[in-house]
Amino acid sequence: MAPLATPPPRNGLLVIQPLRRRHCAECHAGPLQMVVLEEGAPRCLDCVDLGHLVFLPRGDTALTRRSREESGLSAVVVRFNRRRGRYERQGVLVEEPGLTRAEQRCLADAEARRRRRVRDARRRAREDVRFAEAFAAEIRRLFPGCPADRAGDIAAHASVRGSGRVGRSAAGRALGEGAVISAVVASVRHMDTPYDQLLMSGVPRHEARRRIAAAVETTLRAWRAEVSEAG
Repeated sequence: MAPLATPPPRNGLLVIQPLRRRHCAECHAGPLQMVVLEEGAPRCLDCVDLGHLVFLPRGDTALTRRSREESGLSAVVVRFNRRRGRYERQGVLVEEPGLTRAEQRCLADAEARRRRRVRDARRRAREDVRFAEAFAAEIRRLFPGCPADRAGDIAAHASVRGSGRVGRSAAGRALGEGAVISAVVASVRHMDTPYDQLLMSGVPRHEARRRIAAAVETTLRAWRAEVSEAG
């Protein structure tokens, strides 16, 4: 049986959801959904005196925190993510009476927390609008020939919260020139050239970018030019 990878040390009890079939080294029960490593060997929850605990999946931060507060005994449950090469938290094991008390506490202030979430969502929405406006203004400063509505579209796309796009990077949030230019270039590449069609036809990305580089630069050069006064 291949050995279990050992997660990094941490304070408190740690339980692992194994990726392979595991049996308890003490009572030989299994296959086990959760194990505890003792001296490098997997043991079932009953053998390590954790069998009476109930599993609370991650997702509700308030309930998790309160369940641990209400439980005299608890453990963090992790599972190894092969793609990311690290252990990731899956939830906690807590005492059932503690979970019940935590659920009652959460129900008691559920409306207050709902209102707080609504207020936070509105605040974030206002912040996102202000940021997108600032991003669009920076686009117009660097590319005065870029139409205002196009600058707004580029800024809105690049700055979507949680998207991982350039506008949400550290440089993007600081309105760094490189980040703003990258957002504009990406928009021109997809909207004003046959780049997407090339990719769909099987052309490798680097080759597709090479083919449309001149068209991108032509648009950027035109947008960099100052807009002439009307009349």
